[in-house]
Amino acid sequence: MAESENIVAETADKIFADLADAQTINHDKQGAWKAPLWQALTEAGLPLSWVPDELGGSGASLADGFAVLNVAGRHAIAVPLAETMLAGWLLTQAQIASPEGKMTVLPASPKDRITLAADGSLSGRARGVPFAKEAKHFAVLADSKDGVSIALVDAAKCRIESGIGLGGDHSDIVTLDKVQPATIKPAPKGFEQTTLMLMGGVVRSLQIAGSLESMLDISVHYSNERVAFEKKISKFQAVQHNLARLAGESAAALAAATSAADTIVNAKSLDNDAVFLEAASAKIRCAEAAEKGGGIAHQVHGAIGFTSEHILHRYSLRALAWRDDFGSESYWAVELGKLVANRGADELWPLVASR
Repeated sequence: MAESENIVAETADKIFADLADAQTINHDKQGAWKAPLWQALTEAGLPLSWVPDELGGSGASLADGFAVLNVAGRHAIAVPLAETMLAGWLLTQAQIASPEGKMTVLPASPKDRITLAADGSLSGRARGVPFAKEAKHFAVLADSKDGVSIALVDAAKCRIESGIGLGGDHSDIVTLDKVQPATIKPAPKGFEQTTLMLMGGVVRSLQIAGSLESMLDISVHYSNERVAFEKKISKFQAVQHNLARLAGESAAALAAATSAADTIVNAKSLDNDAVFLEAASAKIRCAEAAEKGGGIAHQVHGAIGFTSEHILHRYSLRALAWRDDFGSESYWAVELGKLVANRGADELWPLVASR
């Protein structure tokens, strides 16, 4: 990891540690912690990390931003940092300046579409949009007969149906009915909805990997404190076996997510098979790890891990919720299978070995 990544990630980690302590948040039923945290993140320039200076951002590198997202996953924060970063990145692809405040992206699922009409208006329905209710603006990817466009849309012009995801965060339905965007420009050549979904998938993969690291730490700590039958449960072989499995899932998720992030950082274009293979594989593996790892962590904790008072659910439920954003593992498994089938049997090993 480069020195700049360390500095940016350490800055984010310190902000989260100071203002997003999981136990404090658990006891704050009114959400008073959110405003100070978002203010601190904004002052540090983190929400617009991927937006260059001339477009209103802090101009951090892709690698810096990916490091921040992994840290954010370790703290399982419930503010739209990742969504605003992704929205800023999308707007930057079309050289659209990012406004201040919280943002999210449309669509958030590969099966939803937003269309651009001849009069310049946008219409469509996007489901499962993270933090849409809290966002001031949407970064929208829209299709038309002339190609793909990227738009900045005022959230107040859209109809938003509130929804709550598995992790307790907003996962809303956004409907655009002939909405006129604040700004709209053509997307770069080769930029498609799949490109956005792959980038979003890597974002979620890094967050899942971070949450699994925390679940492992919490579980190990608990097993060294909890006493049963006059000895710590960490001394029981079954518990040791489960912790080893959890460590394996965490390591696999982190390896897959960081490999995909590195591939994107070093890619000249996101429109290539290497990026697709790495990003799709990362989302599949991290989603599987979220299910297996979360189950193991709760099994180690027993009944106490399922209570609302315990912090474990903040990580496990968000990791499970992130599985479905920007395409589930089932969706990407099918798409990855199509890629392999289209290339032919003789190209399978060279494709895998090239990574």
